[in-house]
Amino acid sequence: MATDTTSRDATQYYFISDLHIGGDEQLQGIAFADELIAFLRDLEESAEDAELIVNGDAFGLWEFTELEGMAKFDALVERYPTLFEQLRATGEQIPITFIPGNHDYELACYPEYVERLAEYNVTLEQKVVITREVADRVVWIEHGQQRDPNNRSPDFGNPHANPPGYFVNRNITSKAGKLSERGKYNWLKDIQSVTPMTEIPDWMISNYFYREMSPFLRYAALPFLLLFQVSVLFLGLVLLSATGIWSGPLEVIEEVLRQLGFVGEIINSIIVVNVVVIGLLSLLAIPLFFLVRDVRKTLERFGLIQLEEPEFVDIYLDGAREVFDAHPEVAVFVYGHTHRASVTEVDDRVIVNTGTWLKRLTRQSVAFGLLPWVFYSSFCLNYVRITEEDGDVVVEYDVVDKPNPADLTLLERLLTLNPPVDDSIPRRTVVNSEGQRGVTDPEGDRVQRSPQSRGDD
Repeated sequence: MATDTTSRDATQYYFISDLHIGGDEQLQGIAFADELIAFLRDLEESAEDAELIVNGDAFGLWEFTELEGMAKFDALVERYPTLFEQLRATGEQIPITFIPGNHDYELACYPEYVERLAEYNVTLEQKVVITREVADRVVWIEHGQQRDPNNRSPDFGNPHANPPGYFVNRNITSKAGKLSERGKYNWLKDIQSVTPMTEIPDWMISNYFYREMSPFLRYAALPFLLLFQVSVLFLGLVLLSATGIWSGPLEVIEEVLRQLGFVGEIINSIIVVNVVVIGLLSLLAIPLFFLVRDVRKTLERFGLIQLEEPEFVDIYLDGAREVFDAHPEVAVFVYGHTHRASVTEVDDRVIVNTGTWLKRLTRQSVAFGLLPWVFYSSFCLNYVRITEEDGDVVVEYDVVDKPNPADLTLLERLLTLNPPVDDSIPRRTVVNSEGQRGVTDPEGDRVQRSPQSRGDD
């Protein structure tokens, strides 16, 4: 990988990534615009000896499908003048450095981007990896796309060497931006926030059921879906009673339903219909099981699929370990790309994922019934600060406060409980100068800060 080993004079470095600014139609919106501008203004006014590094995917250049070349940059400047003027103002006070990600891979391909960004006091490093020195140690910085087979450019810097993810993005993500406004809740534009991408089918089903489906169909199907598990239990009790093994529970349920009168009759009718459906599905499932198994074995013989699940490998943790082994001077490995912020200690080093400023979607199962998943929206506008303290390398993780969207439908709110909040990322981690194991702040929590309050604790 091409690396930059240029030493900088700053004593502290701020990192953000995966802003994905720009794109077709509904992808133009920036939900965090005010917070980002305030964050940049805060850096401008801080008088710190610092550098801001955006380690990839500052822009969503892949998401422009009707513009080519530098016309994309012209569109960015035209659509977001306040942001670019703030970059110019902040860049007058502290250095700002961008490196290309996969969604703004074109930044690596054309020298014109270096010149145009320089007009706004942004230095563009057209490299896969750059480094910075802190406390006589090295911080290794990359976006991470070159470790992802689906988004790795086979010839970095070649504008025609696009990975499979490029074509998927132009045909799915960008199309979603163009179609999103046609939906009842304008939700398709959030497809960028679905990670991993394997959850996209569940997300699509969820939004169809809770948002796009005819209300008549949704609420007609709702009683049957809510009572599906009860119907499975009822079917089991019917079988136990029919075989003479145990009839008591079934008699109790039937008596309770009789006492409920008309409501009990409705519930009983729903359960009976569900039992019939379950029975038919069970009959169909038997031949389908053998057919699918035989097809899978045939595909496996031809080497087209793998029946056994492969051993999970975290390509980023493994990549970081390789860097640590090859470069003992590296104390911190910084990457983004996956949109999942983390700070992980590995022996005497630290691995940092800079997350994303996009909306995050968390999949949550419903409290009861056989219903589609619910996807909760939230924001985690995180940034990382790396500096020296008493000869040690200090990694601080922080979050700019932003209220979560209130975009669930009434039915989604009624059917689910709030998902747990992940507070596992330590707000302060130290790699000491002797190369001993990193020491995590005993409190182990993170601090919520407003955009204008970013001072040290």
